[in-house]
Amino acid sequence: MAKKVKSVVKIQLPAGKATPGPPVGSSLGPHGINIAGFVKEFNDRTANQVGYTIPCVITIFEDRSFTFVLKAPPAADLIKKEAGIEKGTDKSRNKVGKITVEQLKKIAELKMADLNAGSLEAAMSMIAGSCRSMGVTVEGYNEKK
Repeated sequence: MAKKVKSVVKIQLPAGKATPGPPVGSSLGPHGINIAGFVKEFNDRTANQVGYTIPCVITIFEDRSFTFVLKAPPAADLIKKEAGIEKGTDKSRNKVGKITVEQLKKIAELKMADLNAGSLEAAMSMIAGSCRSMGVTVEGYNEKK
């Protein structure tokens, strides 16, 4: 018989550096799961992605066991890393960085599973929109559109 789901919690944590304190403890503590076990498993599974913030969907069952699914880092984090910038612009008309079409394609391929895009071109268009709002120019892409 399948386990009965008690709750689903969505949380974003730094890869490989989660701690039992807030926000993990305050989000998962009320559900009675083993927080130390979650933190250890999360840090082990994300050790190769240090430097990114990783979205995580945790399914908690009535017997206090849990499973979790890791998502791709947010598009903004990937764009900032590719462009080599600390943060996006405060006004989208101010340009703060540049990426190439190849970098755009790489980000779109990584995010494809988390986006509701039917094709790679649609995913690239979504990521290009995020670039535009962050003040990052995509060389060779924005000129075509």
